[in-house]
Amino acid sequence: MRLRPSPAPALAVAAALTLTAAAASATTGAAPAQAVSRPGTCPERALEVRAAPGGQRNVARISVTNRGDRTCVVDRIPTVTFRSLDGSAEPVPPVGSGAYTLSAGEHAYAAVRTADPEATEGHVVDSLSVAADPSHRGVTFRATTVGMPAGVHVWIPVTTLWHESRAAADKALADAPG
Repeated sequence: MRLRPSPAPALAVAAALTLTAAAASATTGAAPAQAVSRPGTCPERALEVRAAPGGQRNVARISVTNRGDRTCVVDRIPTVTFRSLDGSAEPVPPVGSGAYTLSAGEHAYAAVRTADPEATEGHVVDSLSVAADPSHRGVTFRATTVGMPAGVHVWIPVTTLWHESRAAADKALADAPG
């Protein structure tokens, strides 16, 4: 299993763009723009994370719901880990971390694909964990809960980004190589 790349390059680009915008504003003599208030990271206690069978023996559907009373953000890539194994599912398409905004009461959906249960490569574990943001501990789901009664077979697992509908998450996984 591969680890998710560090967000450091994206942060460096964001910092450079911020400095460039500030310099342009100072150069043109324009008044600095009002600071835009962005929502903060969703507190884990405000989120409900669920997992269920995904219609295939090696697919799980996951969802997150903002049960809080404010708009907040989670990472656009759900963090899916597998009991006693290092690393997390790779995002498809392969992208870096970023913000995904959830309004109060809003749902987001993703899908996770693991190895075929008949595969001889990889490992078999009895659970997977899902966190809506890498700063959260996440929720652990037994293999049987996600429709994998013989265990979760792990070999280069992939996860979609969060989507507005289950159908969009299913399509993104269907379009992913592998």
